[in-house]
Amino acid sequence: MGVVTKRSSMTFYSDGSSQYSHRVRIVLAEKGVTVETVDVDPDKKPEDLASLNPYNSLPTLVDRDLVLYEANIMMEYLDERFPHPPLFPVYPVARAQSRLWMYRIQRDWCTVIDMLMAKKLNPAEAEKARKELRESLISIAPIFTEKPFFMSDEFTIVDCCVIPILWRLPVLGIDLGGSKSVQPLLEYRARLFSRDSIRISLSEQEKEMI
Repeated sequence: MGVVTKRSSMTFYSDGSSQYSHRVRIVLAEKGVTVETVDVDPDKKPEDLASLNPYNSLPTLVDRDLVLYEANIMMEYLDERFPHPPLFPVYPVARAQSRLWMYRIQRDWCTVIDMLMAKKLNPAEAEKARKELRESLISIAPIFTEKPFFMSDEFTIVDCCVIPILWRLPVLGIDLGGSKSVQPLLEYRARLFSRDSIRISLSEQEKEMI
């Protein structure tokens, strides 16, 4: 797929190791939006970030007078402001289902990734978390035999949330294996990893994770 650049006056404050910054960068790349990306060390945040964002958190998206500081809100805003290609379904029921998948991904997978990335677990807890995350991911592999993307025939906002998780598995020491049952998930991962927008979205830290 070709990425058509759309002019913009946006600034994106990004943490190159964060899955949440990554998912927004994927949306920006998918939409072909020109954006000034500021790579921020979360331990050495620029002073202007605190004046923009009351939580002084990452990621932060600035679009003229608008400042957004929650990744999913940024993704929805970008999809509405730059409607092509659409990442949310058109119909309300399907849109609600997408949001529900995003919620479940956050609760079931993202929180585990966050704890493992931050090294907040002792060795036994970390090993248990890696095992549970691996098993949970493998359990959803069959859905990719039905459709090429996550519960969809088209690339959607949900894929933008799943890819940063799959991208971080090697650095977390999680190997999905090569069994026949997991093949649909591995094929999905390979398909998405070769997508132009995914390659464009990568930070320097993420390039070193694989």
